[in-house]
Amino acid sequence: MADGVYPPSKTTPRPGGHSFPPTKSQATGATRLAYRPHPAKARPSRRSSSRGFCCSCCLCFFVLLAVLFVLATVSGGIFYALYRPRRPAFSVTSFRVVAFNISSSGHLTSRFEVNVTSRNPNKKLAYLYDPITISVVSGGADIGDGSFPAFAQASGSVTRLSAAASSAGQALDSATASELRRSSGGGVPVVVEMETKAGVKIGGLKTKRVGMKVRCEGLSVALPKGKKPAAVSSGGDCAVEVRVKIWKWSI
Repeated sequence: MADGVYPPSKTTPRPGGHSFPPTKSQATGATRLAYRPHPAKARPSRRSSSRGFCCSCCLCFFVLLAVLFVLATVSGGIFYALYRPRRPAFSVTSFRVVAFNISSSGHLTSRFEVNVTSRNPNKKLAYLYDPITISVVSGGADIGDGSFPAFAQASGSVTRLSAAASSAGQALDSATASELRRSSGGGVPVVVEMETKAGVKIGGLKTKRVGMKVRCEGLSVALPKGKKPAAVSSGGDCAVEVRVKIWKWSI
């Protein structure tokens, strides 16, 4: 006996013409989204942490520099308002040639007497000087060297310094020797250069010593002739330059 083919069963309508409602699984099964796990958050790398730490350190460093700059500016302004500091003044009181000879081979033997006056124009500041080196220069050549001893200069005072500058057997190039021989008949132009370190004393407080350079120009000296001594020269404009060294730079 052959199997019968049965048609699919139909939903039996409820009395009144209504079918049964779908189950909850049937109603939500078509719209339910598949579960997707959330990706794990990436942990910050060590390089990123180090970079952030370096940026913070740089920021703190620049802030500290700015604060120190402001404090230094304010302190400097207060110091200037209270003391009105002024640079010392120098002048060549007298300059005399005692000996000056250039041999045929171009060797120089010289001796000069140098007198310098130093003035401290400040009313509340004293200056403390290290030994001062002296160089006598003519035509770009150093023709004599000497030094003044160290000294302290009180506020508003004047100090007179005397020293000898000399050169023994210094070799000159032919052009310099010829120029000095030609000018020996009249006046020889010379420049007196002085270099030292000086500090400031305010009451019991002493500052760090800084470099100071003095250059006196406009001097023309006469050379001695035979037994007749050379005339004494004076004058010249002296410029004072204070040199402050910051690490590798001098300003």
